[in-house]
Amino acid sequence: MSEQSRSTGRIRGTGSRRRTPSTGRRVKTVALWSAAALVVVGGSGLGYAYYTLNGNLKGVDINAALGTDRPDDVDDGSQDILVLGSDSRSGANSEYGKDEGSARADTAMVVHVDEGHTSASVVSIPRDTLVDRPACTSDTTGEQVGAERQTMFNSAYQAGGPACAVKTVEAMSGIRMDHYLEVDFTGFKKLVDELGGVKITTAQAIDDPDSHLALKPGPHTLSGEQSLGLVRTRHAVGDGSDLGRIQLQQAFVKALMDQAKSVGVFSNPKTLFGLADTATRTVTTDSELASVKKLTGFANGLKGLGSKNVDMVTLPVEYDPQDPNRVLPQKKAGQQVWAALKQDKPVPASATAKSAGDKGGAGKVVR
Repeated sequence: MSEQSRSTGRIRGTGSRRRTPSTGRRVKTVALWSAAALVVVGGSGLGYAYYTLNGNLKGVDINAALGTDRPDDVDDGSQDILVLGSDSRSGANSEYGKDEGSARADTAMVVHVDEGHTSASVVSIPRDTLVDRPACTSDTTGEQVGAERQTMFNSAYQAGGPACAVKTVEAMSGIRMDHYLEVDFTGFKKLVDELGGVKITTAQAIDDPDSHLALKPGPHTLSGEQSLGLVRTRHAVGDGSDLGRIQLQQAFVKALMDQAKSVGVFSNPKTLFGLADTATRTVTTDSELASVKKLTGFANGLKGLGSKNVDMVTLPVEYDPQDPNRVLPQKKAGQQVWAALKQDKPVPASATAKSAGDKGGAGKVVR
């Protein structure tokens, strides 16, 4: 469904909604920090491991693409990372739908790690949020892509790739992104399986034909395929909204983080290498992290974080009165969220108290 210009003068982007939602296939990247921290730190046989894992990594030079027209680089020890999940259906991902030749960022999270690296705030940006996207340079053609007013947030990735997504987030927040992480959902499945599954407890039955997931109430250890089904689930929980699905995904991320910290991989070299191999094949990073040495140093600085140290919120939004399938940022409340991150403080509860969202309690389904 294409966006249409309206008599109000608002210019709509050309973003379309997919029939099979793919939000959240990469929200698990927060947990990948723990997996990345396991990359060959100590032990024997590191030469082979280093070159194998180093060859797995893919990097994007965000700094070169964006130049100097960015928010100030604040060097206070805190870090801001944009975590994206695109909905590409190419290659091994083709089983989840037809490859239409482009991808959109159906999952986006700004992760702020505090100065002491003892806590983090995660702000999910709904894919259907209408934003003013700045002009970008296409990462495939090198051509300039014009700015768009009131276009879907997830179209920024399609328009110009990772750098355009980063530029859009920086324009929204006024915060410079220190790093970029993108995760492939086929690799995510393998990572969950390498971890031995993820333990969750469902408060109610989940039966979603679209995501091919059926779970009874009670405790479960989900395989990679089941985990992917869970984070894709929408209509079977809560009020069926995309905002509700974000809540479900956030609950799952915390369960995945706990699992990653509990498997004891340091005592098992085979498991250690398997996780590291899968993690490095799964992520695309900014060029500053695109080596085993740099990624290991980055991840080691985060491995002290557990699910109890991570506060997850959704950018405060309201439904677009002209299209209930779209949401608009709540300007004042959104400024409170971004200000908290800039000041290295927790996001105040008052900032998200009046945000539109799932009223059916999707986030309470999994614990």
